[in-house]
Amino acid sequence: MKRPARKLVTPEQLYMSAQRALMRHAYSVHEMKKHLEGRAENKELVPPVIARLRELAYLDDAKYAQNYAAQHARIRRQGKFRIARELRTKGVPDVHIDAALEAVFADQDERALVRERIRRKLAHIRGPVDQKKMASLYRNLLGAGFSSELIRAELKGVTHGDVAELPDVEQTDEGRNGRDDG
Repeated sequence: MKRPARKLVTPEQLYMSAQRALMRHAYSVHEMKKHLEGRAENKELVPPVIARLRELAYLDDAKYAQNYAAQHARIRRQGKFRIARELRTKGVPDVHIDAALEAVFADQDERALVRERIRRKLAHIRGPVDQKKMASLYRNLLGAGFSSELIRAELKGVTHGDVAELPDVEQTDEGRNGRDDG
């Protein structure tokens, strides 16, 4: 059984803890604040450490959002809605999210991402593509963060217009498929 980490009492200890955490992976300002508050004995020591990390450009929400959006669009082939939702849960301000998505999807064709995901999914489907399999593919693409209009258009292109019975689901920024996730 793992025992809890010992609480840190000085700003220098918190700063070193933050540096070790940043060596493992990138953090948003909000995530780092939560991390340090969990490690600090006195939560009043956290804001100066965060300020120092921001001053040294170790924490930058704009750069974090840009890198996160680029990685998730190019490598994971995720859509705008999913990336925006995940960045919001990490505490990144909307202004940085919007700028990052605009920059990433300016040179990344979202239609090409949808087509690639469809191609990969259809390659693994055995037997004929029936409505059940098509609905599953549709839900998968919604979960990946693509708009319902884009998905329907691309599925119609692949299936030659045989997608009329799929529901028209509106994607919102609050939650997937128009539902609140919270």
